[in-house]
Amino acid sequence: MNLGLEGKRAIVTGGSRGIGRCCAHALAREGTRVCIVARTQSELNQVLEEIDEMGGEGFAVAVDLTSQKSCQQVVHETVETFGGVDILVNNVGAAKNADILELSAKCIDDALRLKSYSYLRMAQLVIPYMKESQWGRIINIAGGAGTSPSRRNIPTGAANVTILNMTRALSDAVSIDGILVNTICPGLTNTVRARTQQNARAVFENRDVEELLWELERELPAGRMAEPEEIANVVAFLASETCSYMFGSSIYMDGGARRGTP
Repeated sequence: MNLGLEGKRAIVTGGSRGIGRCCAHALAREGTRVCIVARTQSELNQVLEEIDEMGGEGFAVAVDLTSQKSCQQVVHETVETFGGVDILVNNVGAAKNADILELSAKCIDDALRLKSYSYLRMAQLVIPYMKESQWGRIINIAGGAGTSPSRRNIPTGAANVTILNMTRALSDAVSIDGILVNTICPGLTNTVRARTQQNARAVFENRDVEELLWELERELPAGRMAEPEEIANVVAFLASETCSYMFGSSIYMDGGARRGTP
């Protein structure tokens, strides 16, 4: 299937690892020019090498997206390099897993600023360029904690539920301009970040991490965790010309874990 992404211009935040890295790969394979954003230049360089090896085009910006100046820098450099922005994949943020009394004020503030603030600010900055071409795609990655509260993951849950609301509201505001906004809510996914979180949980519960992961996977109807490439494939679809009548939606890619309706 031709997704119609050849020559499109994308920003992928959190693009150095896990889901973000795979999103950058998936878009580059389709001929999209990609700006990848993360904090660590060495990790970004590795992803750029991978994109180059597959014949893609990209560049990187190493910044911390908790600041307005950094968000502005990313969009400015993308417009300077590519001449505009067609696709934004918001994919950053993970707070420390801890009980509420163990969380510092900085940890809470960073979690909310990195995720909910940067998602909204990045969208606000790219929308004018998308309006110019009457075409755009904004895809937010928001974990399942937004609808499945966890007492050891409160800041991330608060940020994620904000993103779900923002997705619907932004979609109402800009879909008339050809800008489609959607969110993907991954469940347990095979990434370094997820492994780190489960290691921390295993320590807290004084148990073996492999046993914990086995139990978590067994509880899923899919019987396994997701691979980040599977999430990225849906991101590429949502970014494409083929996806023309889906917006304001939250798509749960959790192996059937979510229960209830809607």
